[in-house]
Amino acid sequence: MLPQESTHMFSLLKTDPHTRARRGVVHTSHGDIQSPFFMPVGTKATVKTLSQEDLRVIGSEVELSNTYHLFLRPGCDIISRAGGLHKFMSWERPILTDSGGYQVFSLTDWRKLTDQGVEFQSHIDGARHMLSPESVMDIQQCLGSDMVMPLDECSPYPCEYAPAQDAVRRTSLWMRRTREHFDKLGMRERGQRLFCIVQGSVYQDLRERSARELLAFDPDGCAIGGVSVGEPVKEMFEVLDWTIGLLPQNKPRYFMGIGLPDQIVRAVGMGVDMFDTVVPTRYGRYGTCFTDRGQVVIRNGQYKEDFGPLDPECDCPTCRNYTRAYIRHLFNVGEVLGLRLAAYHNVYYYVNLLRRIRAAIEAGEYRQFSQDYLGRYAAGSNKH
Repeated sequence: MLPQESTHMFSLLKTDPHTRARRGVVHTSHGDIQSPFFMPVGTKATVKTLSQEDLRVIGSEVELSNTYHLFLRPGCDIISRAGGLHKFMSWERPILTDSGGYQVFSLTDWRKLTDQGVEFQSHIDGARHMLSPESVMDIQQCLGSDMVMPLDECSPYPCEYAPAQDAVRRTSLWMRRTREHFDKLGMRERGQRLFCIVQGSVYQDLRERSARELLAFDPDGCAIGGVSVGEPVKEMFEVLDWTIGLLPQNKPRYFMGIGLPDQIVRAVGMGVDMFDTVVPTRYGRYGTCFTDRGQVVIRNGQYKEDFGPLDPECDCPTCRNYTRAYIRHLFNVGEVLGLRLAAYHNVYYYVNLLRRIRAAIEAGEYRQFSQDYLGRYAAGSNKH
């Protein structure tokens, strides 16, 4: 399969004839990632309850970690002495690090925001710190992540027009400083790639302004931020529809923070290449597991004597070896194995769903795949 269009970071292999779905490859210094893809979230250098060996067996080609949390603990000095984040966490495949901006902005009572950056109190010990566009690049240079995110201002929902406009202004100001510092540090020469993050809340003109201003800095990839922050799903997809057409064909497109499997299937059909979400592990910790026919809440009493697999259509170790009744028992008696089995299945399900999505795009059948999947998922969700 020959690329239709490529840059150093992204090769576009095929577009679906009936939708805007794209099949491509993201190139990094730690290997290629087949797109569209899902990134398991290892916020603190670990995906909760899963080992790196688990992720390799599952087939994950990339992992996401968080600059804010790693800056606080264990700190750049320790990670640097370990030889960088890849060696520290024993993960030789690509890593994307978020800037930590979202985490800092969520600390509304603990931070002070100015054009210089964000001053905040640690949620761990109350110590005061400052994140600036430059320091976020310094931290990510130390981490050695393959894909790095700039400091941006994520507007909450709901958000009035004036503060959303100011967030767009500040995000562009910070992106200019980020680009300058990224280049000064020689991060590209070290194999690191810089994304921009389009903001603008639910206002179309602000999204257009943000995209136009950020693309002037020639980022390697483009993220759509400020979504999945409490807005209705309808508005989230309106924002995506406005924004996706503003982004270049020859750069990877990252829809940050969504979400549920049906949302991912819809977003791929609109042209998104990259996803991350804590949903598989977070939902798994509370006993919610994903299938093509919606969510299975394994704690429910209906599974007390159900000796069938968690998902009859899944071939992960959880579904091959353990029954719904047994997994329910583990949750009800507080055994950590229940959390692990649910998390393993959910992450496997997400990674495998994206594999199936890629195959459907390659076959030119994504519209049919999407319609079939969304119909089954909605019907199953209504039953559960």
